[in-house]
Amino acid sequence: MLRVIGLMSGTSLDGVDAAWLETDGERIGELGPRLTIPYDDRLRSDLRRLLDLAPTLAADDRRVKTAAARVTEYHARAVGAIDRPADLIGFHGQTILHRPARGQVGQGQSGRGQPERGQPERGRTWQIGDATVLAWRTGVRVAWDFRSADVAAGGEGAPLAPVFHAALAGGLRRPVAVLNIGGVANVTWIGPGGSLLACDTGPGNGPLDDWVARHTGAAFDADGALAQAGVVDQAVLSRLLDDPYFADSAPKSLDRLDFARTLAASGIATLSPPDGAATLVAFIAAAVAVTKLPDPPHRWLVGGGGRHNPAIMQALRSVLDAPVDPVEAVGWDGDALEAQCFGFLAARVAAGLPLSFPGTTGVSRPLPGGQIAEP
Repeated sequence: MLRVIGLMSGTSLDGVDAAWLETDGERIGELGPRLTIPYDDRLRSDLRRLLDLAPTLAADDRRVKTAAARVTEYHARAVGAIDRPADLIGFHGQTILHRPARGQVGQGQSGRGQPERGQPERGRTWQIGDATVLAWRTGVRVAWDFRSADVAAGGEGAPLAPVFHAALAGGLRRPVAVLNIGGVANVTWIGPGGSLLACDTGPGNGPLDDWVARHTGAAFDADGALAQAGVVDQAVLSRLLDDPYFADSAPKSLDRLDFARTLAASGIATLSPPDGAATLVAFIAAAVAVTKLPDPPHRWLVGGGGRHNPAIMQALRSVLDAPVDPVEAVGWDGDALEAQCFGFLAARVAAGLPLSFPGTTGVSRPLPGGQIAEP
C-alpha cells in the first residue's frame, strides 16, 4: 500500500482539507491525521469572483495565475502540516468552472443551455493550482487532473467519490446513499451487488453561503440560525424546483453557479434574509428528495459541511423516507472524507485503475484518468 496525502478544496471555498491514509486504490488501510487550513478572506473573495468570470477567462489571465499560485501555496502548507511521510499526494485543485458537454447541448439546465463565450463545445472542467510546483515544494509525486479525461470522453467529470464510498461501505446494509453537501450536493447510491449510481442532486451550501454573505456579511449560516428564524416560501421553492435539471436522470453534474438564472427568476430576492435562507435550505433538501434512484436506500449518510447545519439536517429528515445520519454514525470522519477520497483516487491514478464509471459520470466504460507530476 502507498502512503498518500489527499487534498481537497471544494466549491464552498472554505480552504484546504488534507488527510493521510494508506491505500492501493482498492483497499483502505490506516486512516491517519487530517486537518483544514482555511483560506484567508481575500483569497476566498477573489475565488468567488473568479467563479463569475471563469467562462470568459483564459488560463494565462493574470487573475487566474495569481489565484492559482496562492491556492498552490495553501496546499503546500497543508502537506507540510501533516506530520507523516508520504509516497504520493492527491491534488484536486480549486474548481472555478464545471461545464461538461451534456450540460451544454440542449439539456436546458439553468445557465447551461448554450456554451458561454469562449467555451469549447465539448465541455470543460477547470481546476486551478500547479501540481508541478506542489511536487517541487514537497518533494513528493503528485497525482492531479482527475476530471478532464472523463469530460473529454463525454462523461460528466463528477462525482468522482463513488468508488471511494463503495470501498468504505463494504459492511453496510445496502442499498445505502452517501450524500455530500458542499457548495454543490451529490449522492452515491450503492446497491446490494455493489452497483453504483451517482449524480449531483442540486444546490449545496453555495447559494446559501452567497445569500448569507450578501445579507449579513458572514461567510456561512452558523448553526443554521438564520434559516431556522425564517419561513419557507413555498411559491419560490416551487419555481426553483421547476428547473429542468431535476427532470434529467443520473448521471448528471453541476457547476456551483448553475442555478443562478433560476434563482434570479424565482423571486427569492424579495424575501427577508431569514425567509430566503429557510427557502434555500428547503431547496437543498427537496432537490435530494426528487433525485431518481434505482431503489429507496435503507439509510442516508451525510458528509460535507452541510451536515454541520442543523437546519439542513432537519430539512433532509423531513423529506426523506429513511434515517438520515451524519457519516460519523458509521465511524467515518465527515471533515476528512473528501480529502481521503482524493488520496484514494491518487493511488488509483498511479495504478492505472478507473476513476469513473457509466453509472457515476455517464462515461461509456470504466475510465482511468489523471496525471502524475514528479518532484
